[in-house]
Amino acid sequence: MNNQYCKIGAVKPITSGHSAVAVLEHRYHRFLEKATNPSGIDTRLNDFFEAKAKSLKKALESLV
Repeated sequence: MNNQYCKIGAVKPITSGHSAVAVLEHRYHRFLEKATNPSGIDTRLNDFFEAKAKSLKKALESLV
């Protein structure tokens, strides 16, 4: 019996290059926008978005 692999939830790695930088920049700006949105969101959620933005910024700096 052979192994079967399901494609549901499968992720593709972001390759290096111009497209990777564009994708990471978009994600970075979205997380910053979510972190600064004063819509009454829990502060822990804002902290999470800020942390994600910082990690994406670090990844962007390593690519550029």
